[in-house]
Amino acid sequence: MQSTEAIKIKFEQTKESTERFELMALHSITQLIGTAVNLETTLSNILKVLNDTLKMERATLLLIDEETQLLTIRASCGLSAEEELRGVYKPEEGICGQIFQTKSPFVVPDIHSEPMFLNRTGARTMFSKTKLSFLGVPVLVKGNPVGVLTVDRLFGPEVSFEEDIRFLTVLSTLIAQFLQLHEEIRRKEARLKEENRSLKAKLHNLHDGHFIVGHSKPMQEVFSIIEKIAKSNVTALLLGESGTGKELVARAIHDSSMRKDKTFIKVNCAALPETLLESELFGHEKGAFTGAYAARQGRFELADNGTIFLDELGEMPLSLQSKMLRVLQERQFERIGGTKTINVDVRIIAATNVSLEQAVNAGRFRADLYYRLNVVPIILPPLRDRKEDIPILFNHFLLKSNQRNGRNIKLTSELLDFLINYKWPGNVREMQNMVERMVILAESDRLTLGDLPYEVRNPSEVQDVRAVEKSASSISSFEDRNIKKEHKNSTKFSLRDIERTEVESALRRNGWVQILAAKELGITPRQMGYKIKKHKLSRFDAY
Repeated sequence: MQSTEAIKIKFEQTKESTERFELMALHSITQLIGTAVNLETTLSNILKVLNDTLKMERATLLLIDEETQLLTIRASCGLSAEEELRGVYKPEEGICGQIFQTKSPFVVPDIHSEPMFLNRTGARTMFSKTKLSFLGVPVLVKGNPVGVLTVDRLFGPEVSFEEDIRFLTVLSTLIAQFLQLHEEIRRKEARLKEENRSLKAKLHNLHDGHFIVGHSKPMQEVFSIIEKIAKSNVTALLLGESGTGKELVARAIHDSSMRKDKTFIKVNCAALPETLLESELFGHEKGAFTGAYAARQGRFELADNGTIFLDELGEMPLSLQSKMLRVLQERQFERIGGTKTINVDVRIIAATNVSLEQAVNAGRFRADLYYRLNVVPIILPPLRDRKEDIPILFNHFLLKSNQRNGRNIKLTSELLDFLINYKWPGNVREMQNMVERMVILAESDRLTLGDLPYEVRNPSEVQDVRAVEKSASSISSFEDRNIKKEHKNSTKFSLRDIERTEVESALRRNGWVQILAAKELGITPRQMGYKIKKHKLSRFDAY
């Protein structure tokens, strides 16, 4: 028999070993909680630590279901999915129910001799001849029970119920804090989602379906002005660079107004010559000019009781501006070739990407018309001044393009960083077209810098090439005439001669910039370099 001292030493060694394993288990569990992403997965991994480190069998975490008010297994280790589904208890049922209601730990030294142990999961039949113990502790949040943590133990003389209950109580406290934190995060996310839905609904209702993407301060100012003027009939002047979304804002103003059920008419004043533009705007009578075989209503008549959007108004000829001024002041005009005065009730929204003030100073635009138009100016910011909107806009266009083209392409962080710092000379329109092109041509499911158009990746190089191209154009026509004369005077020439002449001609037309010449001929820069060497072409020899 062992001496009392030997037994004491063995007990102390066992205790130290248990405490060391418990510390290891707590360290692993706190790491899992600190990096948690998914609730159920993290809880299952926590219970797995009990099995791997402390040799506790079949750990389960039962939580009260808010809807059914039943204790159900949310995470386990050592149970199958079918066994988990069977583990459902009423709050007052069995040992788990007693632990939940009393908020106190419970130990069953031998489950085979405990009538309250229900074994509802049916997971312990293989241990029918082994002394199997069951331990459970409540999970409390702010003093209220929310669940029960249980484990099985194959007990021997070296195992202490008290030590295990103490450890499980500490663990249940950590789990309770984790559950509480997760619930607070869930509620916060739900609140933010609801606020986001509310904000989107407000903006969506404001623009009646023409949702303008953007949360930056400059765009918030635009939204504010739209909201203020939408219900009135005041004339609005949209100012900003090309591609900033002036037509979208014009539609938003119309669709938010009392005229939203009436016609919205758009006219591009820069797209038509003067004679056609006047007829387009004001209409004409039969026989007013050659080809006027019938009377025709103009856009102002068609927009009666609605809104007319005059895009690129700064390009309107001076001769038409006086007639436009009258429409603004009196809402009256006559068709071309007609004498009847036509009255219209129409709201006018104008847009331009040129400075009307400079046009007035230069005598290209009437000052009185400018002042009548400039009642409520809305300045649309260029994309480079609303960088915080770039990720939102790009993802918006990417989602739409994916849907149109049946793709599921994502955006890399490397490309996003580039897009935020890019100058966007073409603004939102440039971005929309770029996204569509990239999605169609993309060879993988991730957009990278390599998917960007060449002119976007190398803007300075393209500018240099265009400058050279412009300077070369002044001499290209003269050189081309000489080359054509040489062709005409040649009575017999080989394919090699034709190739040499065509390559040299392309080089001359493009100022001897190989990349441009190659592009014109439809070959690669590498092939162009080969042909230059093949025919021994030199810019200096050419002159």
